[in-house]
Amino acid sequence: MEMDWIWGLIGGLMIGGAAAMFLLINGRIMGASGILGGLIDGSGRSNAAERVAFVAGLMLVPGVLALLWGGASTHVTSNPIVIIAAGLLVGVGTRFANGCTSGHGVCGISRFSLRGMVATVFYLLAGGLVMVAFRHVLGVI
Repeated sequence: MEMDWIWGLIGGLMIGGAAAMFLLINGRIMGASGILGGLIDGSGRSNAAERVAFVAGLMLVPGVLALLWGGASTHVTSNPIVIIAAGLLVGVGTRFANGCTSGHGVCGISRFSLRGMVATVFYLLAGGLVMVAFRHVLGVI
């Protein structure tokens, strides 16, 4: 049996551990969209350095790990328009949902938040429907 699943397990443990540490140390939920949104709209000026460090870590650590151990095969489309549109739609979706997978999914579910659980179910359903539509109906991906 291939051992690729271990990377998912390690990544999940790291995200869960980081979310728990962020909550214990800062007393706030580790929602990536809220942290980034506070930098963009200026509402997070009081702790901007912490937010910048968080976002920098989100971008730099995977790059360093990819250099050390090689990148993962993701089977993502090579169409840059689809990738850009997907990123923009995720950003818009996190604003509509008042949070993202880290805030609602990881932190919300672990705190037994009904709002987090409902949001997680709906964004997973929406992602599945979009994937079916774009891959099997439109043939874009």
